[in-house]
Amino acid sequence: MEAAQVVTSNGNADGNYQYEIISWFDSVSKNAAMVQTETLGQILHLNYGVEYLKKWFGDMKIQDMDACALESLYASLVPLASHADFEPFIQRIADGDTAPILTQQPITTLSLSSGTTEGRQKLLPFTRHSSQTTLHIYRLAAAYRSRVYPIREGGRILEFIYSSKQLKTKGGLTAGTATTHYYASEEYNIKQEKTKSFTCSPQEVIFGGDYKQSTYCHLLLGLLFWDEVELIASTFAYSIVQAFATFEEQWEEICSDIKDGTLSSRITLPRMRKAVLDIISPSPCLASQIEAICRDSKASNWYGIVPRLWPNAKYVYSIMTGSMQPYLKKLRHYAASLPLVSADYGSTEGWIGVNLDPCLPPEDVNFAVIPTFSYFEFIPLNKKKQDLTSGTVGYIEDEPVPLSQVKIGQEYELVLTTFTGLYRYRLGDVVEVAGFHNGTPKLNFIFRRELILTVNIDKNTENDLQLAVERGSEVLNKYGGELVDFTSHAEVMHQPGHYMIYWEIKGEVEERVLGECCGVMDASFVDHGYVVSRRTNSIGPLELCIVETGTFNKVLDYFIGNGAALGQFKTPRCTNNHILLRILNLCTIKRFHSTAYN
Repeated sequence: MEAAQVVTSNGNADGNYQYEIISWFDSVSKNAAMVQTETLGQILHLNYGVEYLKKWFGDMKIQDMDACALESLYASLVPLASHADFEPFIQRIADGDTAPILTQQPITTLSLSSGTTEGRQKLLPFTRHSSQTTLHIYRLAAAYRSRVYPIREGGRILEFIYSSKQLKTKGGLTAGTATTHYYASEEYNIKQEKTKSFTCSPQEVIFGGDYKQSTYCHLLLGLLFWDEVELIASTFAYSIVQAFATFEEQWEEICSDIKDGTLSSRITLPRMRKAVLDIISPSPCLASQIEAICRDSKASNWYGIVPRLWPNAKYVYSIMTGSMQPYLKKLRHYAASLPLVSADYGSTEGWIGVNLDPCLPPEDVNFAVIPTFSYFEFIPLNKKKQDLTSGTVGYIEDEPVPLSQVKIGQEYELVLTTFTGLYRYRLGDVVEVAGFHNGTPKLNFIFRRELILTVNIDKNTENDLQLAVERGSEVLNKYGGELVDFTSHAEVMHQPGHYMIYWEIKGEVEERVLGECCGVMDASFVDHGYVVSRRTNSIGPLELCIVETGTFNKVLDYFIGNGAALGQFKTPRCTNNHILLRILNLCTIKRFHSTAYN
């Protein structure tokens, strides 16, 4: 399997479009403050008279107002809100109320969040604008990536993408994940045509509804088109790691199918079977090559398997920030020297920023805010000194500021006003301003505010947890173990309360090593409230729970069974979900308690 000579897709038409979309972004980012004022005006004029806005504007005539005056009036009249504030309105839409509640444009589709952050899925409006912004950010990001990693016109993408179950609400609206809606939209097909890059798998595989069968077919078809694959991609890094963990177990079966032009009996969905069998044909020589590579790679624990199987691939592309960072080590193991390029910054509520520097490692990436997508505000967050008598910890929040007034180095919580009917919506994401691209800020994602470990006066964020787990896993790695996945829980039912961290590991490791890992993690939480509480035993020793192999696949199956899509799945890093905790505790095979503060 040798790399083909690269003929890039930078022909005149494509090159012109890349120039045009980059020029467009340079223009709007130079005038970001003015563009933001105009964007808010567009949203409010489009949705003038909807029930939610009438609560605050009454019968005020805003159509002829000066744009800057309207911006000030909006911030003074409309309060900051959370999803809980919008939930009753969205539920009415889901139940079939067709009045203009949040938008003048009828809402016929609702998005389901992954549910891994707060333990339950949220319903959010999804409109044509949602698909259009997804297409637009993909093409903008692709233009910047092509400057660094040009790809061949007509090449393929090995995309590990999956639909979720779609359901009908009481009012007959379609509800599913935002990615599912996008893959079913006209914009997804336009994206492939315009970028001249086509996914390896047909719709029947993407929309199969069984992620295990879809993954097998993605891998099989990706190998059949091995010499055409220009990049490997997924929504989240987790999906790629999961796919190659599957490949480690099923490669022999896949090789057999390639050799004989058959399809494994594990693929039982009729439409998926037919679609894949229509594509494949016997390829014994290709099967022999793949088999030789796999046997060799297995001996080196699959290091560098991605570039060996797809020598023409230019990079691996996925969201790799935030809760995806723990998977980077394994992803780098599979990818070897192949670059990892972090995808753009968004949420189910809407897209936020684009990665303009694809050559940066995922740990250093930041995202330039696209000022036409939504109206953005930023709540300045300043860490306050902890009052150990009252137990108050966290941030002092200042008044929200517009995009034009943010400062480099300051942390903020993002607030969105969207074309889809969310007004001054607190996203819950904490970001830091890393710099500017012209006049638009470049953001580092820091953490989700909801993801907090707390027992007493302590408050440890997802970042704090990941740092502690990284330090503990360094000890594990030193003795030949490997951390597969993890989550945590603050146990407060028994006093003193304490942190529980659940690990799934690979490799045989002595119990004394796992005890050491436990102590290292306990000592790695440096939050002042935690340290003081541990010293006074008002928080008990950290507990490390080792779960049996396959436990986190059971966690995944639980979420998939409740409507999540593999492509949108993120292992919850902190959970109070009683069903999840039941799975974790039933699968726990060893427990260790820290001696760090003895």
